Amino acid sequence: MVRVIAGAAKGRQLYSVPGEGTRPISDRVKESLFSILGPDTEDSVWLDMFAGTGSVGIEALSRGAYHVVFVDKAHQAVNTVRRNLELTGLAEHAQVIRGDALRYVRQVNPDPLFDYVYVAPPQYRDLWAEALVALDERPLLAEYGQVIVQIHPKEYGPVALQSLEVVDERQYGSTLLLFYERIERDSEDASDASSG
Repeated sequence: MVRVIAGAAKGRQLYSVPGEGTRPISDRVKESLFSILGPDTEDSVWLDMFAGTGSVGIEALSRGAYHVVFVDKAHQAVNTVRRNLELTGLAEHAQVIRGDALRYVRQVNPDPLFDYVYVAPPQYRDLWAEALVALDERPLLAEYGQVIVQIHPKEYGPVALQSLEVVDERQYGSTLLLFYERIERDSEDASDASSG
């Protein structure tokens, strides 16, 4: 059973997406994630890619996030996110989009930019790596923003990135959280790299 751990909607049990296609984050991992983020969650703007139940984005809203965009291409997942937002009374600060998360990232021009992008795709399809590459190519992150990836440790492997780098990783049993931030390169470094 998925629940909201803290904040305005604390204790609410969330609806699950029917079937086996989603992998909800455990309470232990979710609690650890938001302990790491701490008060930075307040007034933040999120993109919850491959949203599933919407558990992570809803937890962020419950803890004071300003706005969350939920994207999932599965009809049942989108319906579940909408039901959970109504259940928790947090729909006013959310946008739910049914569509391909990778296509959304390649096309969107968010205003304001995202403070956090949460990436938790279906397992063993390398979608997490595709999502990272797509995010690497677009300036969607706010200053000091983070991309947070949730995968099984066995899925992890090198990804060729130009503007994002991993700054932290935490493993909780069969869940690995990877934290990426944008590399700040000055123009001289960039010109050296292009001429080399």
